[in-house]
Amino acid sequence: MSLKHQIINEIIETEGGYINDPSDSGGETKYGVTVKVARKFGYFDPMEDMPRFIAFEVYSEKYWEAVRGDSLLSISEGLAREVCDTGVNMGPNRAITFLQRALNAFNMRGEIYDDLVVDGKIGQKTILAVKSYLKHRHEGALIKALNCLQGAFYIELSERREKDEKFIYGWFRNRIKI
Repeated sequence: MSLKHQIINEIIETEGGYINDPSDSGGETKYGVTVKVARKFGYFDPMEDMPRFIAFEVYSEKYWEAVRGDSLLSISEGLAREVCDTGVNMGPNRAITFLQRALNAFNMRGEIYDDLVVDGKIGQKTILAVKSYLKHRHEGALIKALNCLQGAFYIELSERREKDEKFIYGWFRNRIKI
């Protein structure tokens, strides 16, 4: 099994099986895939019957590709795992925004690499900044920063939407790894 397959399968495991909780903003899901997304991928049967391979296809096409998982994986397995997982849970643009913000914070006022435009799009400049970062600094610090940004967003979300307090403990337990 390729590393990409392993990473995506681990995310599917974290997401779990069928859920239809009225408090969940995502609505009815299976393996973390919402009905809306499943329908866009051509799955129209009941969500509780959705096969796992559909979730794998969704994660591969919608999330892994959006965060340039192959490019990140060629540089850092840890970053590829973190950015893809955050992309699944919060959307690829937010995951990339977190990466760009953290890279800007760690660039020594432009001495290591130039500031990035924080646009939620992972292009060549972001990939080059990751490479430059890793030549000068430790991968673990960047991953911790990404987890901190993710955790702060969860807190802000639960403050804005009280219903999300039901989920915040699980988000921290399963998604934040420091």
